[in-house]
Amino acid sequence: MADAPIFKRLALIGIGLIGSSVARIAMQRGDLAGEVVASARTQATLDRVRELGIAHRIEADLGRAVEGADCVMLCAPVGAYAEIAAAIAPHLAPDAVLTDVGSTKQSVIRDVGPLVPEGVHFVPAHPIAGTEYSGPDSGFTTLFEGRWTLLTPPPGTDEAAVEKIAELWRRCGSLVETMEPGHHDRVLAVVSHLPHLIAFTICGTADDLEDESRQEVLQFAASGFRDFTRIAASDPTMWRDVFLNNREALLEMLARFTEDAQAMARAVRWGDAAYIEDKILRGRKIRRSLIELKQA
Repeated sequence: MADAPIFKRLALIGIGLIGSSVARIAMQRGDLAGEVVASARTQATLDRVRELGIAHRIEADLGRAVEGADCVMLCAPVGAYAEIAAAIAPHLAPDAVLTDVGSTKQSVIRDVGPLVPEGVHFVPAHPIAGTEYSGPDSGFTTLFEGRWTLLTPPPGTDEAAVEKIAELWRRCGSLVETMEPGHHDRVLAVVSHLPHLIAFTICGTADDLEDESRQEVLQFAASGFRDFTRIAASDPTMWRDVFLNNREALLEMLARFTEDAQAMARAVRWGDAAYIEDKILRGRKIRRSLIELKQA
């Protein structure tokens, strides 16, 4: 016998890669929510969601989208959260759970927390899964399988509400862990935000080369550069908002990386083979660890 749905009505605000993947899973499984409601910023996106059949109901109006929902999930870029929260707050049902999928957590708590009505449970979350693609066509049902989702509930959050969100992500295939918001932002600055910043920068450097050199870079691109271009193809609005909303942690990690890059440059300049080889071996060790953890 199938498990009963965790929620009666799940409202997804934003229906890009993450939102459309959750929608597909919810529609396929039937045990996340009895009804899936999707809302998006543009009519073109809403029309495409209707064509794809990945929600029971489509609502352009945010208030109507969340009305009667016992779970509301913000899946838009984090820079839009404050405006969205202000628009939906008067329409949130008592005892509803408000959650999100944003890659920064201190900013989410800062921007959304003060707007959450009394009696509504706020459980910020971050599924660490993604591709370089965006929009409602980009989602797929196996996106979260074996990947971590981190929950960062503020102190005093209702434990039953936290467990409901944890179970939702477990049913999506995720491994679930709880983490303090500031610690989350520092960790993600290293493992996600800094790599994206570096990828965007390297591709910008290549694009600024003279025409002949740029063409050769593209024509003879090795696997390392191709990997950077995949990351650099990610959604610009989402990543702009991530960088600006995790500014302090990102700049701290960028400063550390800059020091290490300068040390490597000195090793190359002065022929310090032992230093260079040590860095390469440490990189191989990290890769092996990822493979062992099934996160590669």
